[in-house]
Amino acid sequence: MTDDKPFNLLLDPWLPVSRRSGEASVIRPAQIVEDIKDNPIVGFMWPRADFRVASFEFLIGLLATACPPETHRAWVQNWLKPPSVEQLDEAFAKIADAFWLDGLQARFLQDYDTLQSDSEYAERLLIDAPGESTVKRNADLFVHRGQVERMARSTAAIALFTLQSWAPSGGAGNMTGLRGGGPLTTLVLPEERGSLWRIVWANVPNGSAIKNADKTKVFPWLAPTVASGKDGTDVRISENAHPLQCWWGMPRRIRLVFEKNNDQVCDLTGQSDTVLVTGWQQRPYGPKYAGWIGMPYGAGTVHPLTPRYQQKTGAEWLAIHPQPGGIGYRHWAGIVVESADGNKLPASCVVTWRNERARDVRLSQAPRLLAAGYDMDNMKARGFIESEMPLFDAQDIERQKNIDILARDCVGAATQIADLLRSSVREALFGKATVSVDVTLLANLRERFWEQTESDFFAILHEAVTTSDDVALKTKWFRILAHAALREFDLTVTLEPETTMQDAKRFSAARKRLSIAVAGKGTEGKKIMNGLGLPVLTDKKTEKIV
Repeated sequence: MTDDKPFNLLLDPWLPVSRRSGEASVIRPAQIVEDIKDNPIVGFMWPRADFRVASFEFLIGLLATACPPETHRAWVQNWLKPPSVEQLDEAFAKIADAFWLDGLQARFLQDYDTLQSDSEYAERLLIDAPGESTVKRNADLFVHRGQVERMARSTAAIALFTLQSWAPSGGAGNMTGLRGGGPLTTLVLPEERGSLWRIVWANVPNGSAIKNADKTKVFPWLAPTVASGKDGTDVRISENAHPLQCWWGMPRRIRLVFEKNNDQVCDLTGQSDTVLVTGWQQRPYGPKYAGWIGMPYGAGTVHPLTPRYQQKTGAEWLAIHPQPGGIGYRHWAGIVVESADGNKLPASCVVTWRNERARDVRLSQAPRLLAAGYDMDNMKARGFIESEMPLFDAQDIERQKNIDILARDCVGAATQIADLLRSSVREALFGKATVSVDVTLLANLRERFWEQTESDFFAILHEAVTTSDDVALKTKWFRILAHAALREFDLTVTLEPETTMQDAKRFSAARKRLSIAVAGKGTEGKKIMNGLGLPVLTDKKTEKIV
């Protein structure tokens, strides 16, 4: 920034990006299509992974609000021939008045009113920064306090958007985000090192551009805050909010504190700015979002980037959240395809891609799915989870349905055997003693099993695209799971010189139980085979498995 004029997120350059050539630059949003043929922008260059994913959400939401494809045909046209920088500038200019970060006008994602309160440290805009209680107890051992005292306006903008979009619970009156605290974000990545435009456009839902009359219901900071609390009102679709507010939820009442720079730089990026953010003020009981996750896909009110679940049929729909251990193929049913019981649904961006868009684009490689978000333990961030996995899309619709069934069955069998492995090891090591299945040794055992079989799972799905012999593929998968389970058991339960005869007998009995089951025999084995739709194996075939 060259002066201290108010900063606008659509008119000013602020997004740090890299081009295919390796060149780094800072752009305004409309420039994502700049030089797209010869040297396209391919990624963000924020120093934090959460900022990178939030930047995708920001741009997807911006396009969904200002200039979404109205039809599938329109989406294909802009995939093949992207709009120009000038066209995007023109579309964004219509809503630029909602994107001032500072100044005297309404401020982006900040409370409509000036707040009278003590100032928070700037670093507490970061979801993983130590909170007040942690600092008082001197418990900030891994993420230390005082690392970020000032931010450039660009850094503060993405930090603010990240916090408002994913806001975790934060004590009395600190409301969670529209999708609940710390939701999982899933994005379709069409091409490795593909243009930023195609990544963003692949995930923009069809819809209608914002109308001027709806601005205050789309951008909540343009009007007095809909406060919650004893006398407050929930933010609901059609009543006091527009469906497009799913991209611009503002659960926290925040006002950034700006100070003129005195030869200092942003503590996160090293960037110079004439104005820095040194803190922020807040008030409790901001907007409380109700019922947004439960709306049907067609209504446009489910957040298009987040999968959801219900604990039982007919229960409230909730956003899926990252969990310890990360995201892997065991989550396939729920983040890529609908679960067998219909209680887990993938994000609509994934559904739209796989059911419509994937068949009208030509890619040189299989697209991938990015899954990311904070693993939250109430108010504490245990870690930022980010993983990628391949998406396999058959051109034939019926074959795709069969592959999805195959994938669900394979994950189901792996879950059964993972649980059986954990149970057998617990039985071997601890006998009848009461030991939680979540004890570290058993939890790590289960995680290793998933890790050991992940590449094989994707290899099976890759084969399924070119062959329709699902019985052979399921049989092959069952053998893989059997070998992995027995291998992990043998690595964990070992006979030592000091092992007693009683312990050895218990080890042997536990392994025999596991061996019988992964051979497809016994009550447990037959249940696994039935889940895969395979006949119970004969003794001769059993020998090949174990």
